[in-house]
Amino acid sequence: MSYAIIGFGEIGQTLARAFARKGIAVSVATTRDPESFASEAAAIGPGITPTTLAEAAKADIIFLAVRFQSHPDVAKALPSWQGKIIVDVTNAYGVPDENLGGQPSATVVARAFSGARVVKGFNHLAAAVLDQSPAVHGGRRVVFLASDDDDAATQIGALAENLGFAPIKLGGLSEGGLLVQAHGNSWGWLIFKDLVKFD
Repeated sequence: MSYAIIGFGEIGQTLARAFARKGIAVSVATTRDPESFASEAAAIGPGITPTTLAEAAKADIIFLAVRFQSHPDVAKALPSWQGKIIVDVTNAYGVPDENLGGQPSATVVARAFSGARVVKGFNHLAAAVLDQSPAVHGGRRVVFLASDDDDAATQIGALAENLGFAPIKLGGLSEGGLLVQAHGNSWGWLIFKDLVKFD
């Protein structure tokens, strides 16, 4: 299984550090030349490989960590995303509801990535919290996942556990996705909820 993170800003780098902590290799890409952020990638760890957007799009599981408004540009990297899982880490805060057509933001993302199985996740915590060790007081920090594809959600849940987090599935995008989405000037009920699961 190959992994990529598209977007290497605050959240993208935070996700890369989560992979590096567990020694899991991941490619990182932006719309820029990989050499322009190679030093930042190298500083995170040896398994963090800067690459082009076209190369990152070849991964099996892709974390979309760009501004919500940029997702259509990323989606143009491939004519079809069939067989891939896209983890939608975007937040549409400040995006007017009418721009979403009354749909959860993750549904809008899913439409753009034709053929992909989209899982909303890793977007409800601020970067500074997500960047901390997920091992908290003998428990594990929770990440919420929502998807219309249960198998994709299960796969991302397994990855979340490998990264040290406790995944909690919220159901489909139109139910669970609403709990962890930002839109207009409001945040879903579970955004910023920093929960810990004790096994």
